[in-house]
Amino acid sequence: MITFPNAKINLGLNIVERRQDGYHNIETVFFPVPLSDVLEIVPASEGDTTTLTCYGNGVDCPPEKNLVMKAYKLLQEGYSLPPVAMHLYKHIPDGAGLGGGSSDAAHALIMLNQMFELGIQDADLAAMAATLGADCAFFIYNRPMLATGIGDVLSPIDVDLKGKTLLLVKPPVGVDTRTAYSRVVPQQPALALTDIISRPIEAWDGLLVNDFEPSVFAALPQLWLIKAALLDAGAQYAAMSGSGSTVFGIFNDDKLAEQAADTFTDCATFVLSL
Repeated sequence: MITFPNAKINLGLNIVERRQDGYHNIETVFFPVPLSDVLEIVPASEGDTTTLTCYGNGVDCPPEKNLVMKAYKLLQEGYSLPPVAMHLYKHIPDGAGLGGGSSDAAHALIMLNQMFELGIQDADLAAMAATLGADCAFFIYNRPMLATGIGDVLSPIDVDLKGKTLLLVKPPVGVDTRTAYSRVVPQQPALALTDIISRPIEAWDGLLVNDFEPSVFAALPQLWLIKAALLDAGAQYAAMSGSGSTVFGIFNDDKLAEQAADTFTDCATFVLSL
């Protein structure tokens, strides 16, 4: 079986409070976008053990620690799965705030559930996914979701970006998520995210905020410059996704997005029709 694990962006990201367990409660909208990895899972040859082979963009962890392998082991513990051979082609940039690794893991769970006819319902599969990573559960549903808690409490939300063009800009720098959280002072947002997201995109700038941006932009000013350049190039809205380092712009016109992409010569860019 082959599937195409897709990326996500964050539309707004409020860091509401620090929890007693050291994690943070957040409020964000996860929005799926058509930038994908490729994941193939087939039965292993007789006598073989389960393997994961990665291709494409480099992944900074050994196969046994990859979330795809962890997803297999999670199901194997409860359902005694036979060994499989897994092949993962990485196209989504790693450590970019796009959820690539989480998506790979969630799609692995979905595929294994289908391959071996386990009959696990989405809600139960999402609960399993959440043990692998805070945003893994979102990719089980893979539709716009309001996420609260640590990002694992999900409820559907109506956000329509059909007909828009998304430009993702990933500079050759990374942001450590743990460090990013340590530099943010949690606070209650002045306006409810659900109220802001219901407004026209043109009204989002200045209201729909990512609480990571001030501290991350201070440490990596080139990210602020990318956001400013996207807005100057005609983006209706621009923001950093997650804790970065990808910055995205939403355009009305695909030609404007493509022209803007050409200006970021030292960055990876992806122009996506929504």
